[in-house]
Amino acid sequence: MAQDTLIVEGMTCEHCVATITNTVETISGVRKVLVNLEDKNVMVDYDETATDLENIAATITAVGFAVT
Repeated sequence: MAQDTLIVEGMTCEHCVATITNTVETISGVRKVLVNLEDKNVMVDYDETATDLENIAATITAVGFAVT
């Protein structure tokens, strides 16, 4: 199990938080997602044998946010 935090630009409201949370939760291997709107970050617990950080970042980017 791995835990990483991504800095995400473009989040402005609770709808953004819900969009990212709901999208990342659909990735196979993701166990927990915590989105912090104020700090502009997304903390993810995931199974490294099922997914990787690049896939998670790409999924967030695909819904319209910038991962830095």
